[in-house]
Amino acid sequence: MAFVMQSPPGPSTLINGRWRDYFAGTGYLGLQSHPAVLQAASEAARAGFSTATSRGGFGEHPLYQAVEAAAAQFCGAEEAIYLTSGYLGMAALLHALAPDYDHIFIDEASHFSVQQAAAISHKPVTPFRHLDASALAAACQMHLHPRQRPLLLSDGLFPISGEIAPAPAYAAALAAFAGALICLDDAHALGVLGSQGRGTLEYFGAEGEGRYASSTLSKAMGGFGGLVAGEAALIAKLRGSGIFTGASPPPLPAAAASQAAVAIAQAEPERRQQLWANVAQARVGLRALGWSLPSSPAPILCLGARPGLDLARMQRELFDRDLCVAHVTSYTSTPPGGALRIAIFATHTAPQIERLIAEIGALL
Repeated sequence: MAFVMQSPPGPSTLINGRWRDYFAGTGYLGLQSHPAVLQAASEAARAGFSTATSRGGFGEHPLYQAVEAAAAQFCGAEEAIYLTSGYLGMAALLHALAPDYDHIFIDEASHFSVQQAAAISHKPVTPFRHLDASALAAACQMHLHPRQRPLLLSDGLFPISGEIAPAPAYAAALAAFAGALICLDDAHALGVLGSQGRGTLEYFGAEGEGRYASSTLSKAMGGFGGLVAGEAALIAKLRGSGIFTGASPPPLPAAAASQAAVAIAQAEPERRQQLWANVAQARVGLRALGWSLPSSPAPILCLGARPGLDLARMQRELFDRDLCVAHVTSYTSTPPGGALRIAIFATHTAPQIERLIAEIGALL
């Protein structure tokens, strides 16, 4: 079955001609359909769609600068850089850091974009067992030559399993290696993890020298495009990356929408607090149905396969009841046997979450 979205995504979304409770996608803070975000995009479109050239020449624009200023403030960083795509963010970051590491160690379940960034880094790459800091330490001991510097590469918040990379354990595993770096893809973590929403490293209190993250504004933050925030020296290196200088920047309406969405996320921390409350409600209810779900603020809930349970059929029957969840079988971080992926938004109501849980229970 093909699913066609016919309205902006939200807690209730028009799909295949019917309004349905929407528990899929990545709009965790409910900003993609915020009136101020849509208005910003509309006003920018009337002034022009694109600069029709890269930002390295005549393509610089105040809207791009405004996105970067808002993102840097949100992330508590000196500066930020706005990229064409979050998918390319880790590749740009690894290129900028290239002189500072010798060997990449990557969680085997990392996102396609993370794996491909490692592959084009022109550095040795060694995978290690998913979320296993002891396996990381063993791989470093086995593969690093004297005075070589490791770089740990992983998703921060995994997109299907909803697991959070154990950054403190990874830091401890790398402590014996001078100059070790940690780089996390925080596409799903920015805006939802950490007291200020700054992502995985803030969530664990693990920010500091040698700790980096790439992200996107197209998920919780409600806009579009890639993002790296950090020290001014790092951002200067990123501006020399071919991914920045050689790619057309995002359309101007996307930039305007992104800046507006980041400003709302900054001004309304209660959105994140409501999201966490909704996540807690959903986790309690789904645990009662027999799934083992950890206590976590992550808005991605992974319902793994169980004996005698046809997940594909359950997704179809939920859809027939006007409830949208994703059924995944092969995406990165999907557990064996596939899963139903449930995304919780700050804008979901308690009755919506209760109905989702009740309908899943009725289908078991």
